[in-house]
Amino acid sequence: MTEDKYSDIRPYNDQESVEALARISEHPVLEKISAFLFPGKDPTVLRSLIASVGGVFEFQAKVMRVAVKKILEDTSTNLTYSGIDSLDKGKRYLFISNHRDIMLDSAILQMILFETGMSTSEMAVGDNLITDPLLEDIARVNKMIKVVRNTNAREMYASSVLLSEYIRKRVANEESSVWIAQRNGRTKDGVDMTEQGLLKMLDMSGKGNFAEDFSELSIVPVSVSYEFEPCDILKSKELYISRRQKYIKSEGEDLNSILTGIMQFKGSIHFNFCNVVTSDDLADCVNMEKNERFKALGEIMDSRINSTFHLWPNNFIAYDILNKTNKYTANYTPSEREKFEKYLAYKTSDFEGNMEEIKEIFLSIYANPVSHNG
Repeated sequence: MTEDKYSDIRPYNDQESVEALARISEHPVLEKISAFLFPGKDPTVLRSLIASVGGVFEFQAKVMRVAVKKILEDTSTNLTYSGIDSLDKGKRYLFISNHRDIMLDSAILQMILFETGMSTSEMAVGDNLITDPLLEDIARVNKMIKVVRNTNAREMYASSVLLSEYIRKRVANEESSVWIAQRNGRTKDGVDMTEQGLLKMLDMSGKGNFAEDFSELSIVPVSVSYEFEPCDILKSKELYISRRQKYIKSEGEDLNSILTGIMQFKGSIHFNFCNVVTSDDLADCVNMEKNERFKALGEIMDSRINSTFHLWPNNFIAYDILNKTNKYTANYTPSEREKFEKYLAYKTSDFEGNMEEIKEIFLSIYANPVSHNG
């Protein structure tokens, strides 16, 4: 296999990155980006920095790391993580996480890897989010793998095979770690479940031995928990509409969700790196029917993600309000409940529709992780 086979989907190499960074440094929108990252500084400082970067590692270290830290400083109170100490810094993994925010799930993961001395990973991102050449340049310099969406069945199959081969090549050959979400699109209702379609895609490049094929991918399930769910009211409105008709995204909706997720206050954030999925974990799957194998693997991953999902007072408060119970009062204070009730009222205040229903949907997003934890 040659690298050219994957040229349309793989991240840029260092030479391509230098060329892309030169284009990025000249883009007019950089002035707005500079105002956010370096308030009060001349935009030419950021232009010069980007133009001087010598490749992918420097870009992540000098630009993306600074950007993510700035976002977290402005919109969160605390970032914690656990489980990463059990991973081998010299090994490459396939990180599969629950998916709560379009960009931040993978961006924060990269920062954690960087800060703990692990190699940063490549990140699988849907091409529907890469809407113009500037975004593509930024994403592919930042180790993005392009995932083809919304095409015909024949092309989708071919692109899935290519993606599967690429991920296996990178991880199994110890070339690079990779991150991919457990599902296509963010979790909207607070219930994190691994899509069997993802596992079937990964299996496309295997040699036919289920346990060996998946164990060589060194899958690390990762649970991502935000105290305040990114885009909570936007997700609630989407679910409200979906109960009545097929939901169709409006033009620019993904970009709005990206910006909302970045700018919205997130409170505390926790990432947990679960145990690697091994051939021993998969031994019982071998004797199952094909679809049952994927279901069983998905359950292994979901169990690890859900049981390590960090539950915040907001989750317990929402559960008690939604279910009209005092079951979890020991997990929060009266003051915390009052604050969350005010937050709920504020977030739903401009909604035009059935107010009780939108509040029920909103509360369920926060309450469902309590029901599925463990």
